[in-house]
Amino acid sequence: MKNSNIFKNIIENKTSSKIIYQNKNVTAFHDINPKAPVHILIVSNKLIKSSNDIDKKNIYILSDMFYIAITLAKKFKINETGYRLTINCNAHGGQEIPHLHMHLLGGKNLGRMLT
Repeated sequence: MKNSNIFKNIIENKTSSKIIYQNKNVTAFHDINPKAPVHILIVSNKLIKSSNDIDKKNIYILSDMFYIAITLAKKFKINETGYRLTINCNAHGGQEIPHLHMHLLGGKNLGRMLT
């Protein structure tokens, strides 16, 4: 696997993006192809291929991702009406970029995930 991808380039400010939040563990920015009025990606700054690669050494990243997602849901005022947090894993799970990331979606009724 290459050590660089679009997310890593955004984290390192090598690619332009609307970064909303960044700390030493995660970066959050607007999705360039939004599926809802609010569609924010929360990405681990450390290159972790997928949720399968979470272990005892990096589990803290997940708690940071969830905390930032909740904080951003409040900032964008979708916390009361509701939102969805999604982490896709590998091809069958819908993961398109091999870099751990979470989708924060809201701002409208998202309906059921699966039928």
